[in-house]
Amino acid sequence: MRIAVLGAGPAGLYFAYLWKQRHPEAQIEVFEQNPGDATWGFGVVFSDRALEFLRADDPETERVITNRMETWQDVVLCHKGEKIRVDGVGFSAIGRLDFLLTLQDRVRSVGVEPHYNQTIKSVDELKDFDLIVAADGVNSLVRRSFEGDFKTSLSYLDNKFVWYGTTKRFETLTQTFVENEIGTFNAHHYRYSPTMSTFIVECDRETWLRASFSEKGSEETKAVCEKVFADALGGHVLVSNKSVWRNFPWIWNERWSFRNMVLVGDALRTAHFSIGSGTRLAMEDVIALVKALDAEPGNIRDGLERYEGTRKPVVEKLVKAAKASAAWYECFPEHMRLDPLDFAYSYITRSGRVDKARLRRISPKLMAQYEAAHAAA
Repeated sequence: MRIAVLGAGPAGLYFAYLWKQRHPEAQIEVFEQNPGDATWGFGVVFSDRALEFLRADDPETERVITNRMETWQDVVLCHKGEKIRVDGVGFSAIGRLDFLLTLQDRVRSVGVEPHYNQTIKSVDELKDFDLIVAADGVNSLVRRSFEGDFKTSLSYLDNKFVWYGTTKRFETLTQTFVENEIGTFNAHHYRYSPTMSTFIVECDRETWLRASFSEKGSEETKAVCEKVFADALGGHVLVSNKSVWRNFPWIWNERWSFRNMVLVGDALRTAHFSIGSGTRLAMEDVIALVKALDAEPGNIRDGLERYEGTRKPVVEKLVKAAKASAAWYECFPEHMRLDPLDFAYSYITRSGRVDKARLRRISPKLMAQYEAAHAAA
């Protein structure tokens, strides 16, 4: 079988690796419009159980990735001059470029050499392939070429965010909320290497307009953000890498395949960065696709339908949680009126998947503080 993979991000590389590993005779071509060492953003974060799917299906890759990760327990919320620690909520992170280079090594180990700096301008260029795996992200050529057939929907959140890095090392995933004369801001920051951290700045639209960010250049914007979060940065500066204000796009496709084309990762659906599951979902998509195709040998169409039928219910639940989380952030200026402990409780229960009973199990220290404060009130 001849397979074309569009996109050499995590989803595209991992599909090429898994399929070639299982089917050495397959011909796989991976096409990527950017250079192999190009990426935007900084760190990729995973929840503490996010790599369990790899341990079960691909323990060797899981071991290689885990050995390169920064790992910590607890989340810290900085609000109204207090730091509230949410215990029992662990994460791991790795530099995005480091992660991609690791996957490139994996895919080359099975004999696939991605084609970098090669732009596919039309799906017609891939007419000789038996299967086309669209792992080409939010701006997927395949999806945009057949939006009606995939039943694509697209909408945007109102909040603005800009993705920076910094040389400040943060010991945990930390959320810093700031209110000043301009408006309200939030920063999501966590280390992804011994010397670097991700630092995502978010603000509501009213604040963004009041600050005239639409009229400011990249250096002026960065300077404003450094001033807003001066205490959190502790004298360190922000580092740019294609760092521009964005609105988060909600992408969903009711149909996951059309003819011999199939969507995975962000080409298929997006998950808000506040739940740290985008890369995990993309890799899980790939595992599900490979298993579905293997279950229907010689029948690509049936394999693609099996992929959607088995994977879609799982993704729908995760996207629902991601939307609930994003909705909390869309209203974070309102939540900032709460006292720190109530604010922390609101934050940790935002996805709708965590109640008091579960919190007592996973975050006993936070819940002891919270319930003691309410008992004394």
